[in-house]
Amino acid sequence: MFSRPRPVPVLGLRANATQFTLLVVVNALVGGMVGQQQTVLPLLAEHEFGLTGYTFMFTFIAAFGVTKAAANWFAGTWSDRYGRKPILLIGWLIALPVPVMLILAPTWWWVIAANVLLGINQGLTWSTTVVMKIDLAGPARRGLAMGLNEAAGYAAVAVTSLLAGHLAEQYGLRPVPFLLGLAYAVLALGISTWWVRETRDHATLEAAGTNHPDPDAPIPVRTNRDIFLDTSIREPALSAASQAGLVNNLNFGLSWGLFPLLFATAELSLTQIGVLVALYPGVWGVGQLITGAASDRFGRKPFITSGMATQALGLAVIALSDGFTGWAIGAVVLGAGTALVYPTLLAVVGDVAHPAQRGRTVGVYRVWRDLGYAAGALLGGMVADLVGLHAAVWVAAAISAVSALVVAVRLYETHRPMGAMIPA
Repeated sequence: MFSRPRPVPVLGLRANATQFTLLVVVNALVGGMVGQQQTVLPLLAEHEFGLTGYTFMFTFIAAFGVTKAAANWFAGTWSDRYGRKPILLIGWLIALPVPVMLILAPTWWWVIAANVLLGINQGLTWSTTVVMKIDLAGPARRGLAMGLNEAAGYAAVAVTSLLAGHLAEQYGLRPVPFLLGLAYAVLALGISTWWVRETRDHATLEAAGTNHPDPDAPIPVRTNRDIFLDTSIREPALSAASQAGLVNNLNFGLSWGLFPLLFATAELSLTQIGVLVALYPGVWGVGQLITGAASDRFGRKPFITSGMATQALGLAVIALSDGFTGWAIGAVVLGAGTALVYPTLLAVVGDVAHPAQRGRTVGVYRVWRDLGYAAGALLGGMVADLVGLHAAVWVAAAISAVSALVVAVRLYETHRPMGAMIPA
């Protein structure tokens, strides 16, 4: 029996257009798994489970963030060791029970358990699709690749949040909105199984010297501990990116749990709340189609510094507002700031990380970034319990402003023309 020969890997978006497009679709489905919850779960906690303390209500986001952060680490390590595709498939298998558990949940602990599984799913699948797209794109168009990846994911978060809110208003908080997630998981598992191909050979090609900035440079020997410390503390660009990523997802985690409840104080309809919840990831998602590619032309640092400052401004507008119009403006500004930052941070990691250690470096960055979900949920819940919902948004705005200063001081420009050396 003859096996089909493996295709010879070639770097570049055009050369890998079919596989890249499939991975964009898969990542949109990853984002949709989060979007099914965003509008509905905070309201479900209040109306069906009778939860009143914000900190306890936000435990589902904290559980999601911690498990997603841990899954990112394993996704990076295992994808370097065993390949990208097996990790992607495992992630989608873990997603299948999540919507069913949310539909049937008799207690809030079922919701928390479902979000533990969702966190594992998101860590394994999103990290793997990021690494696979970086593998395929090569160095020249890395920002564009990350812009397309993150745009697909967060546009799907927005569309699904909006659709789930509408379905909840028409048919109730359960079960109909969560049937979206079940359909997404089944579809993504099928695409990943039958059509997505392994991309680790592309990383090997880049590491060997083809289209690499320094073909003669030896592959550095770095332990997992070295990579963790470099990404977290020692390497200026990687550590600056990690803290900015954490603050980004702190804002997202806070918005996920707090914004629906804040918007409900103005007695808005579920559809209106769904629109407001969707605006933030919607602008964020679409904006990345522009910002990722623009960072390939103009560099990474200006986008990240201005983006963190813009997020602080958007949060301040939301904190100052008490109605639909002000909240909508603030959500748009917050989404624009996040769009400037999100794909660009991943491009920074791709710029600096050696291709042979790409999965682990991306994994560590995403550990820090996704711990922001838990930090945002817990911080937002505690501040809201103590001094109110608006005060929690002000705290996030202040943290974002400080993060912008850290980036301005610590991050060096990592994007170089082909043939130029990137600082170590």
